[in-house]
Amino acid sequence: MPWTLISTRNETTPIARGGWLDALRFIVAFLIILHHFQAAGPVPLAEAVHPVFERGGFLLTNFFLIDSGYVLMRVYGAAVGQGRMSHGDFVLKRVLRVVPAHLIMGLSLVALVLLSASVGIAPRNPEWFRWDQLPAQLLLVQSYGVHGGLGWNAPTWSISALIGCYLCFPWILRGLTRLGPWSALALGIGGYLVANQLCWSLLAYPVYQMPMGYGFIRALPLFVLGMSLAWFAQSVWIHPRFAGWIGIAAFCGLVVAQAFGKTALVSLAMISLIILAAGAVPVRRPSRLVETAALVSFSMFISNEVVRIAWFGVVNAANTRFALSEPVQWVLWGCGVLAAVAFAFAFHFAVDDRIQSRVRAWLKRRRGGRRSAPVEAGPVISLEG
Repeated sequence: MPWTLISTRNETTPIARGGWLDALRFIVAFLIILHHFQAAGPVPLAEAVHPVFERGGFLLTNFFLIDSGYVLMRVYGAAVGQGRMSHGDFVLKRVLRVVPAHLIMGLSLVALVLLSASVGIAPRNPEWFRWDQLPAQLLLVQSYGVHGGLGWNAPTWSISALIGCYLCFPWILRGLTRLGPWSALALGIGGYLVANQLCWSLLAYPVYQMPMGYGFIRALPLFVLGMSLAWFAQSVWIHPRFAGWIGIAAFCGLVVAQAFGKTALVSLAMISLIILAAGAVPVRRPSRLVETAALVSFSMFISNEVVRIAWFGVVNAANTRFALSEPVQWVLWGCGVLAAVAFAFAFHFAVDDRIQSRVRAWLKRRRGGRRSAPVEAGPVISLEG
C-alpha cells in the first residue's frame, strides 16, 4: 500500500560506510577521470563512443556538489545544530581535510612544469600553465571572482567553491531545521530553480554552466539541495525495497535522458533521486572493499589531472618521435587511466591518510580532550573526503 512505502513514523535508515553511497563516490570519481582523460586518446571518447563523455562533466560535478551537502548534513548536521561542534571547528575540520592534498598536488604540478622546462621540454598547451593563473588556484579563491585559476589543476575550482559552502553550512542548517521535511525539500528544489532563472536573467548563463569565476554561485544551490535531501532523509522513512526501485528507475532515467542532449534539469532530478535512494537503503553487510575504494575517491579527484598531464606528456613525446600506431596509443591511454587510479591509491595511503591522521590528532588536542560529536554509524564523507 502506498502509505507503507513512505512514512514519518518509522525510524529512518542511518548513514553508514561500505554501502551504496560509498559505491557511488568511487564510481563518480572514476567517471571524473574518464571525463578528464577522454580527449587524450587517439580519438576522443566523445566521438568514438558518445558525446556524454565530454558534455557529461557538469553532471559529475553536480553529483559531487549535491552529495557533499547531503552527506555533510547527515554526518554533522545534528552535532553542529545542537552545539556539540562549533561552527569554527566544523569549518576548520573541512578546510584541513582538503587543503593539504590540494597544495601537494598543485606544487607537484609546478615542480613538474619547471623540471620539464629545465630539460628543454615545453608544454604542449602552454596556455594551461600561465603563471598569472596559479596564485588564485593555490589559494583556492578562484571561485569568487578573483582573477586566475584557469589551467594547472583546474578541477580544484569546485574545492574552492565548497569552502564557501562550508562557511555557509551552519546558517543553512539553522534555516532548514526550522522546516518540516517536505517544506525543506520544496525549498531545496525551488531554490535551485530560482537560482537557475536568476543566472539566466542576470548573467546569461544557466547556473550549472557558470564560469569558474562564479563557481561559488554554481555550487551553493546544489549544496543546499543536497542538505535539503538529507533533512528529508533524516525525517521520512522510505521502504528499502521501494528506495532500491527508485534508484534503479532514476539511473535508467538518467541514462535515457543523455540521448536527448544535456537535459540538465531532468538529469539533476535523477541524480538527486539516486542519492536519496542510496541513503535510504540500509547497509546490512558493509563491504570493506567498497569502503576502501570510497576513501580513495578524494585522492582520485585531486590527483587525476596531474597524472594526466604527466602521463600524456610522455606519451605525446613518444608518439611524436616513434609515430605510434593507433592500437598502441589506445593501450597507453588505458594504462594512463589505470595509472591515475593506482596513483590515487598510493597517494591516499602513503601521504594523504597519514597527514589526516596528524590533523585529527591535532584537532583532538585543540579541543582539550573534549569528546568529539558522535556521528551516525561511521563518517561516510562526500567525494572531497
